[in-house]
Amino acid sequence: MATDYDAPRKSDEEMSEDSLEELKSRRNDKTSGQVDEDEVEAAEAFELPGADLSHEELTVRVLPKQADEFTCASCFLVKHRSQLAESRNGLDYCVDCV
Repeated sequence: MATDYDAPRKSDEEMSEDSLEELKSRRNDKTSGQVDEDEVEAAEAFELPGADLSHEELTVRVLPKQADEFTCASCFLVKHRSQLAESRNGLDYCVDCV
């Protein structure tokens, strides 16, 4: 929203009077206390964490580790060889864990 810095400004007292008048007018507004029905429907369809997902199936295709990849000995993630920081005692470590 653009601000006109040349316009006369209201004092704090005038600002509080305006907001008090707005609150009084909202009190008389009968629709202000009603709940939007779309929000209620959305809340009912919302699934909370920890819900039972036993009926769900995975749709991700898992590939075996490729020749240009390694498994980090610290975070156990499969990373590309470009992420290899060092090898200690035959174990590979990525740049994020070193």
